Amino acid sequence: MSESEKTGNGGSAETSARAPTEVLKGLGAAQAAGEKARGLPPVHLWNPPFCGDLDMRIKRDGTWHYLGSPIGRQRLVRLFSTVLRKDEDDYFLITPVEKIGITVDDVPFLAVAMSVEGEGQSQVLSFGTSVGDSVTVDAEHPMRFEVDKATGEPAPYVLVRARLEALINRAVFYDLVELGVEEEIDGARWFGVWSSGDFYKFMPAGELVA
Repeated sequence: MSESEKTGNGGSAETSARAPTEVLKGLGAAQAAGEKARGLPPVHLWNPPFCGDLDMRIKRDGTWHYLGSPIGRQRLVRLFSTVLRKDEDDYFLITPVEKIGITVDDVPFLAVAMSVEGEGQSQVLSFGTSVGDSVTVDAEHPMRFEVDKATGEPAPYVLVRARLEALINRAVFYDLVELGVEEEIDGARWFGVWSSGDFYKFMPAGELVA
């Protein structure tokens, strides 16, 4: 985020001093727009002015914090999550009348549940997030797999919507690994999983630890 944005209309000092529901004056309008559309608020259609940064952080474990303290009201967290948008590498809460920057440590969502239908190449995986989203892994909602450079631990992700991803938590990832198979891709053996007719590579089969 540019310095000009950070000192833009309202400024981060002003927004941080107030409750998030007071800062987001258009939150009610955003919620109403989502209800009218029978879905999520259409944040991709809105281009409001930037109004500064809010002292809100989404930690890697999926918890939302405001002024350093966890937000305990799950319904409020859910509402905030529905007006989240990623522009380039930054995250914003978007309403019809304002755009406010927040901090995301890794990705904004955490996948905490998994369901499986079918088997083999016909297998279909779906995940549920801690803020109430449900997503089926397919070509429009792919998984990706990385290794955390700091810890060496696996970091699997799934695309929930519009460049917003969920980290698959450790317990669910263990269940996911149980579904893993080896496949030959471009002459190399890979370990991964099938979903909706696509194979998602985790790692070269030769790197598996017995």
